Amino acid sequence: MNLILYIHGKGGNAAESEHYEKLFPDSKVLGLDYKTFTPWETGGEIHEAVAGLKSEYENVILIANSIGAFFSMNANLDGMIKKAYFISPVVNMEKLICDMMTWANVTETELEEQEIIPTNFGEDLSWEYLCYVRNHPVSWCVPTRILYGGKDNITSLETMADFAKKTGAKLTVMQDGEHWFHTPKQMEFLDEWIRKAGQTQP
Repeated sequence: MNLILYIHGKGGNAAESEHYEKLFPDSKVLGLDYKTFTPWETGGEIHEAVAGLKSEYENVILIANSIGAFFSMNANLDGMIKKAYFISPVVNMEKLICDMMTWANVTETELEEQEIIPTNFGEDLSWEYLCYVRNHPVSWCVPTRILYGGKDNITSLETMADFAKKTGAKLTVMQDGEHWFHTPKQMEFLDEWIRKAGQTQP
């Protein structure tokens, strides 16, 4: 039997995995409620979870949302999962952090000196986090399909297309989609995307 492992995004939870049970009726579907929120810690959590599941299931298939995909790409999963479905993945964290610094009018020098700077849009800027992503560029070799919303306000289409080209991932764009796929129309598109992907090779 296959195992579908769902990795949620910010503000999400493992219970969201229940949505995918109807899309994979012949597989076991689980969600991971990770307890940490940095790529080095959460990546370790995901790696440990997949390693344990690998011994129980023939194939592990990953579904990861937003920053959950970024954490997964920092989990050293090459050779451990059969394929991945990424929904609105964060694929260039360095650029995102630099964009947030611009929005908050924070310079690199200020961030290095203060180490952590809260912002008025609810995200703490971290010098340690920025240094980590610069020193650990994403390397991803798993057969992957990406669903991207044309109205995504986190990652540009150019950045997503560049990542897809570099990794060989297959990119699908829903023009009316947002970073958070949640409306009935968006979820219907997402479900059909997964169904069609399941009928073809990774």
